Amino acid sequence: MIRRPRILVALAAAALALTACSSGGTGEEPASPTGTDGPTNTGGTANTEGAPTTIEHAFGETVVPADPHSVVTLGWGSADAAIAVGVVPTAMESQPYGGDENGVLPWIQEELTDLGAATPVMLPVSAEEPAYEEIAAASPDLILAVYSGITAGQYELLSQIAPTVAYPDEAWSTPWRQVVEIVGEALGRTTEAATVLADIDDTLERAAADHPEFAGKTIAATWDVSGTFYVYKPADPRVGFLRDLGFVDAPAVTELANGDETFYYTLSHERLSELDSDVLVSYADTPEQEEAFLAAPYAATIPAVTSGAVASITGPELVAAVSPPTALSLTWGLDSYLEALSAAAKAA
Repeated sequence: MIRRPRILVALAAAALALTACSSGGTGEEPASPTGTDGPTNTGGTANTEGAPTTIEHAFGETVVPADPHSVVTLGWGSADAAIAVGVVPTAMESQPYGGDENGVLPWIQEELTDLGAATPVMLPVSAEEPAYEEIAAASPDLILAVYSGITAGQYELLSQIAPTVAYPDEAWSTPWRQVVEIVGEALGRTTEAATVLADIDDTLERAAADHPEFAGKTIAATWDVSGTFYVYKPADPRVGFLRDLGFVDAPAVTELANGDETFYYTLSHERLSELDSDVLVSYADTPEQEEAFLAAPYAATIPAVTSGAVASITGPELVAAVSPPTALSLTWGLDSYLEALSAAAKAA
């Protein structure tokens, strides 16, 4: 399986299934979820208009059955989108980064609790291959891998189990809004998907209005991993999220860009003084790691660090919630995110 963009990967150095906000994993099968007697779909049947739906994607097109009763989700965000439009997956991939002991992300668990739904079967995650046997055992009518790293060969194998909807263009690059749209279309819930997106847009508009200190401030999003300094490019979804809140891309982020990666690049310590932005967003696994970064001599050369305009986003759950955001995670972590950003913007 193509691994999720490395930066979240870089994340803890450890096996991350989610990294970059994308999922790559430990390869270990999580313990069976507690309190689960079997798969549950609380959203009723999909494609309620009674006609199959054809969806184009990177590997061709898939005819989605009119009434899928059992849905399996792979990768990042598809489970969130399905639940948000009212369909609880039969099975979904475990998320070691940010998830609980069973790989269930906190915002998904909260939504399942609110719905009174049992936890789906949790599929083990591997950096190499999807868990074909476990997926087949779930007897899916539909497999959603809209934001994932499946290869053409893996798609073919998955399609032998059930109709599979892959990402539209490149692995691990589907914009989070498009994930919601595609999942909504596949499940025959386009109206519900539009409502989910409209509600999120309203939330972001209110957040931006409530924080005028964000407007026009230049921003750089970064991650220091054991001394290797990563900078997220404007194409990265987490940077797009920051723009939604009123920030603008710091010109230096583009000017210093190097390498072939779409979403990030590394920057030598000798050039950190050139990373000029009003606000620096710094992601870290733990407060201790963030403190170590900010105390490092090279960090002191970054203009935003010198001015105290650093928004420290720490902890796997909060980092995962915005890396990239999903239909459920975006609002889950928003208050904490806004608090950190506001303090940094006011210090700029």
